[in-house]
Amino acid sequence: MELAILSVSFLVFLVLGVPVSFALGLSCVLTYLYEGLPAATAMQSMISGMNAFSFLAVPFFIFSGELMLHGGIADRILRFAQATVGHFRGGLGMANVVACTLFGGVSGSPTADTSAMGGVVIPMMKREGYSAAYAVNVTTHSSLAGALMPTSTNMIIYAFAAQGITGTLNGQHLSGVSIGDLLFSGLLPVLWVMGFVLIAAYWQAVKFGYPRRADGSTELQRFPGWFAVARTFLGALPGLMVIAIILVCVARGIATEAAAIAVAYSLVLTIVVYRTMTMKKLSHALSKAAKTTGVVLLLIGVSNMLRFQMAYLEIPDAIEHMLDGATSLPWLMLLYINVLQIFLGTFVDMAAHILITTPLFLPMAMHAGVGPVQFGIMILLNCSLGLVHPPIGSVQFIGCAIGNVSIGETTKVAWPYYLAIFSAINIVTYVPMFSTWLPSLINGHPVF
Repeated sequence: MELAILSVSFLVFLVLGVPVSFALGLSCVLTYLYEGLPAATAMQSMISGMNAFSFLAVPFFIFSGELMLHGGIADRILRFAQATVGHFRGGLGMANVVACTLFGGVSGSPTADTSAMGGVVIPMMKREGYSAAYAVNVTTHSSLAGALMPTSTNMIIYAFAAQGITGTLNGQHLSGVSIGDLLFSGLLPVLWVMGFVLIAAYWQAVKFGYPRRADGSTELQRFPGWFAVARTFLGALPGLMVIAIILVCVARGIATEAAAIAVAYSLVLTIVVYRTMTMKKLSHALSKAAKTTGVVLLLIGVSNMLRFQMAYLEIPDAIEHMLDGATSLPWLMLLYINVLQIFLGTFVDMAAHILITTPLFLPMAMHAGVGPVQFGIMILLNCSLGLVHPPIGSVQFIGCAIGNVSIGETTKVAWPYYLAIFSAINIVTYVPMFSTWLPSLINGHPVF
């Protein structure tokens, strides 16, 4: 009965349009009350969920991304990308892929990436003779790199969701996940996604003859020369250095402090070096960062209430027994988990998805031979696909609004980009070294 109250009330609140964090919190409180537990217990559970030192990184990473978003770094990164690959067929689209990937490393957010780069590149691509659907798909799918970059707040959210989950893998007892290991583990998958999105963008440009200008010409721009490439790279380098700063700090064991250092660097860069930050932009960045931080921390707090209820009702054990009954093959178990994750990701926001499903699926994944670091990249990729797929598709809706095109039109021609994400999901799932090799190399011991 408790499970019915928890699940049905949550679904009812969602249908009524209640935000996910409030729907989750209210359904948990109703379940607490039905079980005869005092409401104070629910509040204590929520506060304890937010009371973690590592969460200091969340507002700092968010603020750093907002500073970069409003500080003019996007234009400089785009100029470098255009100088590098802009002379190929579909060059502006390929430059868009490279620029979105690089800016994703600066902002750590697919939404911010699409807003910043899309606002500049999508109208430019339409003027140059690219279809709106092509411009939007290239932008939104390459922006997903932000979820796997070291500046990603979703990685910190996953680290919280995985804490306290234990298991044994290759004879080693594992508990939770290191944020430092997680931040390094996403770099190779990011390069894989960028490479395959570049292939998809080039293939579609060749197939449809992009760019097709109004006068019928399809002439490509000339390669500006290596001097121009070097000059634009130097212009973008100070902004890209924030990625290197975070990685160096993480390698030295100060992952949480790295976020504060990133904010200090971003302030100096945008105010002193680029001189693009005004009081109005700074105020807007502070306001947006505060709002986003409030939403994320509230979601983390209510998800801790949900964790208590799932453990109390033994929900993860029930799901594991159900999947064990469906198959005893580890590879098929992982396939089921990925399919369920992708399905849920199309209906639930990314942060909520991570917080709700990690306690459910991580123990099963560990039972199938997947470590918490590898599973972290799996779940981030699965959630990312939901950002560009209806009905939620928040990143795709932002891109469509900028490009003034329907989401149905973009979805019709998005399948090559979906394949790029699917390929990354599968290689991370079935080739553990693809996500664990780099953190293992840096740490000098195996990382799972």
